[in-house]
Amino acid sequence: MSELASTGIEATRRRLTEKQADTVDRLTAAAVEVLSREGFSGTTIRLVAAAAGVGTATAYTYFSSKEHLITEVFWRRLTATPPPEPGDADATGRVVAVLRQVSMLVADEPALAHAVSSALLGDDPDVQHLRLRIGREIRRRLAAAMNAKDPEGLAMFELLYAGALLQGGMGLLSYEQVADLLEACVRRLLAADA
Repeated sequence: MSELASTGIEATRRRLTEKQADTVDRLTAAAVEVLSREGFSGTTIRLVAAAAGVGTATAYTYFSSKEHLITEVFWRRLTATPPPEPGDADATGRVVAVLRQVSMLVADEPALAHAVSSALLGDDPDVQHLRLRIGREIRRRLAAAMNAKDPEGLAMFELLYAGALLQGGMGLLSYEQVADLLEACVRRLLAADA
């Protein structure tokens, strides 16, 4: 990934009071529920708002689109999941652990996994902002796992991850296959460097 720039937009477009944060929590939880029932194409902000018990206009004050809402769900899942503990693993094991963890983040929820793949490709400015934040967080985790200054290697792992998850999101590979393929690629690339 290229150098990531800050856009200065809050993830949910503004700072939240405790009550507003509760509303956003309800909306993100309801989004997962609606997605599992309706799929990505059938999910609307109106349906999510109804499931969360809030008005549609209220939902739109927090989320500009369903893509924004779904990307927020993924962002929250990512940041709520601490990076894997390095333990005694070498750099290869640490990179594999990071990529496997992020790959499997929504693997048990096929509707959400498909929706995240579609949502992250959106051109909504709020999605773009979150996509940058997600990319920064994954880059941070990979760089820490590599424990070396290797911008080219880091870029290769980011590209591998993005391509593999796109294949998972399109249904060409299961997320378990994505994680296994990423592991094989990392092992081959780092063995070639040794």
